[in-house]
Amino acid sequence: MSTPAPLIRRAAVEGLGTAALVAVVVGSGIQATELTHDVGTQLLANSLATVFGLGVLIAFLGPVSGAHFNPAVTLAAWFTGRRADDGPGLRDVAAYLPAQVAGAIGGAVLADAMFGKPLVAFSTHERWAGQLWLAEVVATAGLVWLIFGLARAGRAHLAPLLVAAYIGAAYWFTSSTSFANPAVTIGRAFTDTFAGIAPTSVLPFLTAQLIGAAAGLCLVAVCFGRPAGAGEDAVVVPHAGQRPTARSTEESALA
Repeated sequence: MSTPAPLIRRAAVEGLGTAALVAVVVGSGIQATELTHDVGTQLLANSLATVFGLGVLIAFLGPVSGAHFNPAVTLAAWFTGRRADDGPGLRDVAAYLPAQVAGAIGGAVLADAMFGKPLVAFSTHERWAGQLWLAEVVATAGLVWLIFGLARAGRAHLAPLLVAAYIGAAYWFTSSTSFANPAVTIGRAFTDTFAGIAPTSVLPFLTAQLIGAAAGLCLVAVCFGRPAGAGEDAVVVPHAGQRPTARSTEESALA
């Protein structure tokens, strides 16, 4: 079992990973709007780029930090592991969350810079409607349900594929296009482009996402019961210093 990376390195990876994710989301949105005026094609291009980018980032950086890139995931991992002391501690949370938010803002600024847009232009895209908030609850609940369900089932190694696939699907089955991430939501307020969200719309989205994270943990408890010893700080994927849960006979055969 390798030694875990120092907290400062893990926090840096969380910030860089979140920055890269937002750069992919915002950059592909800008590119899509410059190539076509068809909104459906724009959303398709944006969602495909996000799927591929997210999958790569989770597989690439997960072994260092767990590839949360999402305060809702970090908080859920802390909450589920706080009693057994097998999840991220408050010190980890205090390092991860600011890094994720700062990275998200930096990623939006970087994407704007790559396409010659104003570096900081707050979005004018209002996303203020009850159905959008409900969609964010659903999208975030599904994401947390999937991530922690995979950890409980000992299949966290499938996260790069399945989490990316889920986000790609949620782009299309939710009316909000599945932000499902408080840091990304804040970052996208800093770009007045296709992927942006007006600052006045951010707070309800954040509230809905936190409610969704709590609902997702309830779904995990209903489907998988209490954790059986495996640390859930292994989300999104096990990182250095963690023992992956033993595979089932069926999974080993499939592998």
